[in-house]
Amino acid sequence: MSRIGKMPVKILDGVTVTIKEGNTLVVKGKMGELTDTFNNTLTIKEEDGNIIVERPDDTKTSRSLHGLTRSLIANMVEGVTNGYEKKLLINGVGYRAKKQGSKLELSLGFSHQVIMIDPDGITTECPENTTIIVKGINKQLVGNYAAKIRAWRKPEPYKGKGIKYENEHIRRKEGKLAN
Repeated sequence: MSRIGKMPVKILDGVTVTIKEGNTLVVKGKMGELTDTFNNTLTIKEEDGNIIVERPDDTKTSRSLHGLTRSLIANMVEGVTNGYEKKLLINGVGYRAKKQGSKLELSLGFSHQVIMIDPDGITTECPENTTIIVKGINKQLVGNYAAKIRAWRKPEPYKGKGIKYENEHIRRKEGKLAN
């Protein structure tokens, strides 16, 4: 039995969960609403303020979907309750970001500025010109958008220039030694 899959997902105060036909789950909370459809082989039910995911047998696909489905449901409940955020730090001379409406303008050493438009359900903030905060209720969308921003200038190991996550450690390398 999956250790993660057998744990119930607690429905927090202010969150309503609706289980529709075809294993479609609608989760509403103070931050918004998320909808997702899960595999029909699993059984999703609500008991005593908890969501329980059960699998019919011990086939490899059922076992692999069991923990995944439970984690996705827990992420949906957490997202509509508190939301998710990723913080990115910009390092380098002349590298900076600024926010104009729904556009994020990045100066990253190219001959032009990189302009990114916030997708639906995602907001970005620039409290400083070297910090970007990506917020949203869908964990996957927040992570994907933060990764797209980071992909413009991944941190390089010699000087440490680039865009990195707040808690990311860049392993530094020594440059050439002159004799």
